[in-house]
Amino acid sequence: MRPALLLASVLADPQRALSLAGEDWQALLTVARAELLLGSLAHRLDGLALPPAVVAILADARVSATHGRTQALWEAEMARRALAPLGVPVVVLKGTAFVAAGLSAGVGRSIGDLDILVPRTALNVVEHALIDAGWEWVKPDPYDHLYYRRWMHELPPLTHPERDRMIDVHHTILPPTARPTPDAAALIADALPLGNGLAVLSPADMIVHAAAHLFADGDLAGGMRNLWDIDRLLREFADHPDFAETLRARATRHNLCAATARAIRLARRLYETPVDQTWAGRSQVTDGLYLRRLTARDGWGRERRPASRFAFYVRSHWIRMPPLLLARHLWTKARR
Repeated sequence: MRPALLLASVLADPQRALSLAGEDWQALLTVARAELLLGSLAHRLDGLALPPAVVAILADARVSATHGRTQALWEAEMARRALAPLGVPVVVLKGTAFVAAGLSAGVGRSIGDLDILVPRTALNVVEHALIDAGWEWVKPDPYDHLYYRRWMHELPPLTHPERDRMIDVHHTILPPTARPTPDAAALIADALPLGNGLAVLSPADMIVHAAAHLFADGDLAGGMRNLWDIDRLLREFADHPDFAETLRARATRHNLCAATARAIRLARRLYETPVDQTWAGRSQVTDGLYLRRLTARDGWGRERRPASRFAFYVRSHWIRMPPLLLARHLWTKARR
């Protein structure tokens, strides 16, 4: 079994780890680390009778994940304090949202930047409030600032030098130039308050956002973690009344039905996620191309299939921007 598929199989059913041999463990752990899923794997395997060296590695991973969770929640609190006087809605996204809301998708999850969603009309005041609170620009290049402000779905990234943590301030979840056009106002209006001045997306919107992020971001790097998020969210929310219909309605509202359906099919293929067949539809021939890209790692965790990675990188830019705008942007970046 290919190393990435082995990782997916063990995440789906931890009991499968009991039959692994030495080389299998090497592949499993290195690929999990490369895919930022080692913390998730460590929690899934907690309590099983495993080789002592593996137990030690997984124990360290759980400690690291707990530390990352604390950092993520503290950074969200710092942003909340900076933005609270503005009285604007602030929606926390991605991994920080999962741990803040106490969802199973947050257990052991690797969390990087803090991502927040605010109304586009509030971007100016939010930007100034964060800068006044100590955040600084990551990208000093004027062209990068112009590019983000004119074409992207977020401000240029900011970092706090004392905590070395980055914040991405979104006003929607995909670039305005992308072919799908999510309803950012609906995302914010239907967000669920956490009781501390912050909110998280509704359950269905969380899954739609994860699907959008998976297919529109780069060359699908980190895609196994995104699909693991979707698996965990689907399993957690599956018992909500009429959830399949709600998810379909939200995906339709955000013009992301095809992306959400494909993400659900791929989650089923990788993680045996229970899926509503009428919603996700049958597997398509092109699903295999996505799986080939998502599982392109060797037994040492190194990326393989550079042609496939490059093809998906080009595709991500193609769906983000009209061809002429994309050509101009790439030409400008190449010249600089």
